[in-house]
Amino acid sequence: MRHRATLWVTLAAGVIFAAGCEQTAVKQVRVQPPAPAPQHLPVYANGPLPFPARHLSFVSFEDTRPAIDVLVEEVRTSYETGQAEYKAGDVEMAKADFEHGVNLIVTSGFQVDFDPQLSHLFDQLDEAMHSYEADEEQSAEEEEAETPSIPAPIDEIADLTLPPGDPRLARAAEDEVIRVRHDLPLTVNPSVLQYLSFFTTPRGRAIVERGLSRASRYSDMIRTVLKQEGVPGDLIYLAQAESAFLPDAVSRKGARGIWQFMPFRGEEYGLDRSYWVDERSDPESATRAAAHHLRDLYKMFGDWYLAMAAYNSGPMNVTRAIERTGYADFWNLEKLHALPRQTENYVPIIIALALVAKDPAMYGVQVDPQKPEPFETIRPGQSINLHLVADATGGDVDAIRDMNPELLRNVTPADPQFALKVPQGSAQKFEQNIQQVPEDKWTSWRLHEVATGETLRDIARSYRVTLAALENANHLDSGATVPDGFWLNVPMAPPRARLVHYRVQRGETLDAIASRFDVTVSELKRWNHIRGNQVRHGARLRIYAGGETMTGPRSSENRGTRVREASATSHGASADPVHHRVKRGETLYSIAHQYRTTVSALRESNPFLTDRELKAGDVLSVQR
Repeated sequence: MRHRATLWVTLAAGVIFAAGCEQTAVKQVRVQPPAPAPQHLPVYANGPLPFPARHLSFVSFEDTRPAIDVLVEEVRTSYETGQAEYKAGDVEMAKADFEHGVNLIVTSGFQVDFDPQLSHLFDQLDEAMHSYEADEEQSAEEEEAETPSIPAPIDEIADLTLPPGDPRLARAAEDEVIRVRHDLPLTVNPSVLQYLSFFTTPRGRAIVERGLSRASRYSDMIRTVLKQEGVPGDLIYLAQAESAFLPDAVSRKGARGIWQFMPFRGEEYGLDRSYWVDERSDPESATRAAAHHLRDLYKMFGDWYLAMAAYNSGPMNVTRAIERTGYADFWNLEKLHALPRQTENYVPIIIALALVAKDPAMYGVQVDPQKPEPFETIRPGQSINLHLVADATGGDVDAIRDMNPELLRNVTPADPQFALKVPQGSAQKFEQNIQQVPEDKWTSWRLHEVATGETLRDIARSYRVTLAALENANHLDSGATVPDGFWLNVPMAPPRARLVHYRVQRGETLDAIASRFDVTVSELKRWNHIRGNQVRHGARLRIYAGGETMTGPRSSENRGTRVREASATSHGASADPVHHRVKRGETLYSIAHQYRTTVSALRESNPFLTDRELKAGDVLSVQR
């Protein structure tokens, strides 16, 4: 019954269930019991509520069963048919069957709680519809995301069923525990030995070698942060187990980054998530958050093994296991299988990795350390495209992205405090070269240094812009030539908005969602036909994020107003504007599309739109 409060219907041209992928914003209304049936119509329901015959297209007048039994049978048939279609891979047919079952209920005149069977079927249909939406949402998110993610290594090794460990390794490992320095308790038992043996196999050795090679890129930073936060430095091997030091690692459950934070846990420890960034992938921010979390868990359990187990499966799972068994000891909980299987393997994996990392040669592991890339930081103060940053610094855009794994897009957020890492020695060059690019073009223009023998026509062709647009952007006369080494502004097409399907999390407000995607509350309400100031948990919203045509990135001090941007077309601006009277139903986007211009250009030409929304009857000046 947990989803019942989230299931609504929209009444238009009949009753249609509004949980599909295409209609995500619906007018929310409660279904009211219909009026009593006229006396000349037979009443079929055996209950306190009427059962209007006009809605019962599936009821035969010869059917003498109580109408509620007929309804339950029909709804069950729709549900079971939908389930079969879903398993067969025909999700559209399944959706239609599920919707049909819901429609039968809401048009029957019966309240859902009238009959236990009907109530159960309603919950099953609701659950099925949510599953369908979740699949659609995941597909949409996968299509929408720009930053590719990498499977988390912990998913590969924590579910393995391994043979008993090699006893010949046990004595050497026990000697190592005595010999090497460590600030976490290390032990060698059958569970640890299983993973030590696995890490000496070709498959296991490859996993360890990849992780330890990458570890050198972050180890100094991680150990420094762990020391500052007062937790053992050997907790670095927890990150090795979780992600093999891959900032873009994403687990099957949605945990992300070197320390594999789930979204809710990351937010609890101050890791920001928005359309533009996910700080779970920022190595330093995530390391500090992990240190705080592990310190809190140690205070809770007083034992590092239990703290690590709680880091993996959550503190409540460990607490319940202790309460259920009476043992506040990880190895006893493991022996009694009181914890999830992956958690039972988790602590032995970390111990085994720590032992291998402290003496790789003893286990036949060869490490090729990757040197960290030296960097310095710049604060653009507003959104800027990474390609333009690469142009201005003379760097490589892939290298800049690699230095800033928390960025989800090729554009930085509008946060004035955002610090972007660039190759060491390039910050001053950036400051010099970026001066010639208008600030309002930082998300859509490029810079190009003229090479020997290049002509303006060659450069325009290589960037797929017109020669006239290139000349206009650089205030050059037609037919002008430029010397070698000259820096040119290159006007590119502005970024377009992306449609994001977003499910509202528990406790979220419209203001919080608008802030996350850098749009306004009024835009959210307009796109989703929301009249009030509340949004229900589980609702699926349409959000046009990250584009100039619908809602370009705005600085925090300007959130709630549009950024006005000069119109720049590939063929230049005409002297005489066109005047357009707005018709009912038209939007700035549809008008911009009609005249082949941009929303921002329309707003620039019509300053009155800064303070209010577009209305039918407005006369717009369109500069083409």
